[in-house]
Amino acid sequence: MSLTLQRATRTLDIELQGIEALKHRLDSQFESAIQLLYECQGKVVITGVGKSGLIGRKIAATFTSTGTPAVFLHSGESAHGDLGLISSKDVVLAISFSGESAEVVQMLPHIKAIGTPLLSLTGNHKSTLATNSSVHLDISVEREACPLGLAPTTSSIVTLALGDAIAMCLLEKKDFKEENFALFHPGGSLGKKLTTRVQDVMFGKDQIPIVSQKASMRELLQVLSEKQLGIVAIVEEEKLCGVFTLGDLMRLFENQQSFLDESAEKFMIRNPKVTEARTLAAVALHTMETYSITCLIVVNEKQEPIGIVQIYSILRTGIY
Repeated sequence: MSLTLQRATRTLDIELQGIEALKHRLDSQFESAIQLLYECQGKVVITGVGKSGLIGRKIAATFTSTGTPAVFLHSGESAHGDLGLISSKDVVLAISFSGESAEVVQMLPHIKAIGTPLLSLTGNHKSTLATNSSVHLDISVEREACPLGLAPTTSSIVTLALGDAIAMCLLEKKDFKEENFALFHPGGSLGKKLTTRVQDVMFGKDQIPIVSQKASMRELLQVLSEKQLGIVAIVEEEKLCGVFTLGDLMRLFENQQSFLDESAEKFMIRNPKVTEARTLAAVALHTMETYSITCLIVVNEKQEPIGIVQIYSILRTGIY
């Protein structure tokens, strides 16, 4: 292995060790932090400087997009009027690896005067910032990945990972759904993935190839040929009871099986995979990819077929 690859591997190993250590440190303090943020009636004001500030910006963006309103306040700008951003209904999340960053520490009296709860992320539980916090979370690391021990590397990754862990816990605690996420991500391929539903890309009820389970295979093949969707829905009393696909037909031919005068129910696939009109198209796509099928019957709450969605129709929307 070249020296370059050795250094890259070593860097990743050290950062992985940092995250592993963080995972084992999670305790009741973390749960207190989640509860503090969950009960916040305002917004989360995230502050820091330098690399901590950059990580703070990303954490704020993740919080906001997953149901926890958050803003970033540069600690250095706070003394020049930006403290007006903070209210007593908010929670301040301050990030400083040393816990002694002058710009962050100078904010403490003002945060206390406003009456805002303070959650801190530091690598020193005895630091000024940590000891003046309502809740403190430990982001200490054994060593940085930087061979000089100077550039924030492992500590930055650990802080970012902890921010993600907090955001995901809050997402679940707030019962934040795909529909909520879609409201904040309307653009691009992600927007399509979160807003396109099966009903937007399916073939409607009048286009569904349907036969009764008592229909002969001759009748079924005629419908399969006429509709050209590669699948036939087989029903009993209007409810879906099975499907027959072009692939099933090919297998019958391969087996040289005499089947034209038999009934559809003899060869249909029972309990087929189905979907609903309101299901996200991305979810339907995942189902088809998982089970190696190219289309799904769309059913209503009574299990009556109301449409068909093909994998190609979903892929054409740009959802991958």
